[in-house]
Amino acid sequence: MSRTNLLPQSFWFRLALPCRRVDALPRAKGRLLDLPDSCTLPDISTLEGSPSWASVRAAWNPSGLAIAVEVTGKLGPITRDPLGTSAGEGLQLWIDTRDTRTIHRATRFCHKFSFTLKPSSLSLGVVVAQKPIARALADAPMADLDTITVRADLIRGGWRIEAFLPAGTLNGFDPESNRRLGFSYQVTDLEREDRFLTVGRDFPIGEDPSLWATLEMVDP
Repeated sequence: MSRTNLLPQSFWFRLALPCRRVDALPRAKGRLLDLPDSCTLPDISTLEGSPSWASVRAAWNPSGLAIAVEVTGKLGPITRDPLGTSAGEGLQLWIDTRDTRTIHRATRFCHKFSFTLKPSSLSLGVVVAQKPIARALADAPMADLDTITVRADLIRGGWRIEAFLPAGTLNGFDPESNRRLGFSYQVTDLEREDRFLTVGRDFPIGEDPSLWATLEMVDP
């Protein structure tokens, strides 16, 4: 007889993951980021026996934070909510520049960004937004979204988003004094169940920084 786990396997882990330094980002030619394999973050969903269809990579340098996601194995076209909300396919990020793992409510150092795909007949665009975090003790300053560099591409069987968040968009980002970031993500492909770095929507992942992982910004 099969046994159903009361809690997801990811609940038992408090992840501290290396985030490698990659200079000269974003790139001036070719791919916006083109992060190496060594920047790949683990897909914890495989602990539940789920197939891995979203690969997420992260890197840093003194100028900011780089994130790339590739989704593969799609069977249909990219779907966008007709009302233009964040319900379409794409990526959501939560970043805490103080990695305050002992609190359950966000501070002014906690940020939420969304990157929602905007398909058209000629290209694949991205709608970038910064959103407040529910129940936060204080909101992070609103970033100048025009300074965020982002690119989306169609790839074989899916799509890719690459984004570079400059230091000025992340309140408190200061690698000289703090090399740890609280971090979590949600990848949405409307054909399949969302992918999360740690626990999923059964927990208040979007508002409780203690549920996020830690990125340790390391040198090459």
